[in-house]
Amino acid sequence: MDINKILQSKKFKITMGIIGGLIVLLLAFGIGAFVGLRRANFSFRWAENYHRNFGGPRNGFFGEINGRDFIDAHGVFGQIIKIDGSTLIINGRDNTEKIVVIKDKTIINGFQNNLKPADLKVNDYIVVIGDPNNTGQIEARLIRLMPAIPMMKI
Repeated sequence: MDINKILQSKKFKITMGIIGGLIVLLLAFGIGAFVGLRRANFSFRWAENYHRNFGGPRNGFFGEINGRDFIDAHGVFGQIIKIDGSTLIINGRDNTEKIVVIKDKTIINGFQNNLKPADLKVNDYIVVIGDPNNTGQIEARLIRLMPAIPMMKI
C-alpha cells in the first residue's frame, strides 16, 4: 500500500474531516463547561451570602421571619469599633457588626468637609452607603461622619 494514495483518498479526507469536527465540538463543549462551572461557583457564593447582600432574614428564608429580622443591605449606620487599614468594623442596628471596605473612590464627608480615611477614628458614628460584595462586606461609596450622640441623663 502506498501512503500517498491513502492520504489522497476521499475516505481518508472524510474521516479526517469528521475527526477534526469532533475535536472542535469537544473543545467547544469543554469551554462551555468551564464557563458554566465559573458561573455556578459565582452563583453559589452569591447565594450563600444573599441574606447579607440584599437584606434577607438573618436565619435564611426558611426560619421564622419577624419585622425586625431584615438587615441593612447596602449601607449601615453605627459606631466604628475597629479600624484595620482600609476596613472598618461598624456596630450597627441591634449590635450587628458590619464590615465596611474603603475603596480609592470612596467619598468621606464630615459635616461640610471632605475627609481622608485616616480622619476616621474608633467610636465615631458614621453612615455608610455602598455595594455588597460576594463575601457580605459593604464596599463603601459614601461615608458620612455624624455628630456624636449626646449621652442621655437618667
